[in-house]
Amino acid sequence: MAAEQDYTKERSVAIEAVIKASQLCESVFRELVNADTIVKKDKSPVTIADFGAQAVVNSILQAHFPNDRIVGEEDSKDLKANPDTCQKVLELANSVMEIKFQSQSELCESIDRGNFAGGPGSRFWTLDPIDGTKGFLRGEQFAVCLALIVDGKVRVGVMGCPNLPRRLQESDGPRGTLMIAVEGQGAFQRTFDDDSEKKIEVTKTSSASKIQFCESVESGHTKHDDNARIAEILQISEKSIRMDSQCKYAVVARGEAGIYLRLPTSATYEEKIWDHASGALLIEEAGGHISDVLGNPLDFSQGRTLKMNKGIIATCAFDGEPSGEIHTQVLSAVKAVLNL
Repeated sequence: MAAEQDYTKERSVAIEAVIKASQLCESVFRELVNADTIVKKDKSPVTIADFGAQAVVNSILQAHFPNDRIVGEEDSKDLKANPDTCQKVLELANSVMEIKFQSQSELCESIDRGNFAGGPGSRFWTLDPIDGTKGFLRGEQFAVCLALIVDGKVRVGVMGCPNLPRRLQESDGPRGTLMIAVEGQGAFQRTFDDDSEKKIEVTKTSSASKIQFCESVESGHTKHDDNARIAEILQISEKSIRMDSQCKYAVVARGEAGIYLRLPTSATYEEKIWDHASGALLIEEAGGHISDVLGNPLDFSQGRTLKMNKGIIATCAFDGEPSGEIHTQVLSAVKAVLNL
């Protein structure tokens, strides 16, 4: 059975892939992002980093697990139409790879290994090469997110957060955090340059009023006004933490915030599996709880999206029994505000 596997090799390979992709993204930021690109809202550095990170991760997965499929965010169609950009991506990818890409064609083939449709009864990886594009351009939070899904469940999740402080309250301290979770084995944190790991856990509290929200910077990703109303119902007075990307999952998983909400912004929007797979496992393995806004578990067996789910609620644990009591309270407040 899949759940009986320890996924030791998958864990190791995923860490290697995410570290190398994160290094590429940092190189792109240093070399290509400047005040001018930000003022002009030039997203070309993100495009280059997205393609490069996906090529690197897919190549490493292919080398170790040639039969595994990949659900990736990008395809190479636009890249093929721009040879100059493609060459830049090739050079950046090769700067972090031990086995180099020999041509633009080989690079594009690697990117396009991410075209699997997903679905039930299969084993595949899902990748978000840069989650949090605006955060990346601002030099703030972004993440490289990789997860292994087997039979519709997330089994391994690795998240590279190059700009995330190792302790959130020490914003001027060391940055760069790698978050790791394997089903049934707990959640861990380490740095990019030191393989010693520290186990992490969500905070435990006796009341939802004592915890802090973590929410998106962009209002297009969630409804800030609704979040404020939910906080009022729960009697939460502390100011919310706002940041881009799946780093929000990391902050909740290591106990620095107690709630992450991603409320539906439209009736038809379907969350992408690569936006939540590694983060969802991280929350669960750190002792937290996660569901959609109706209380349903997240279903990663439906293809490239969470089409059976609406929104996301991730919470810390209750300091007592049942451990999911905080989640129950938050879920009730969300339903009241959204009229569910």
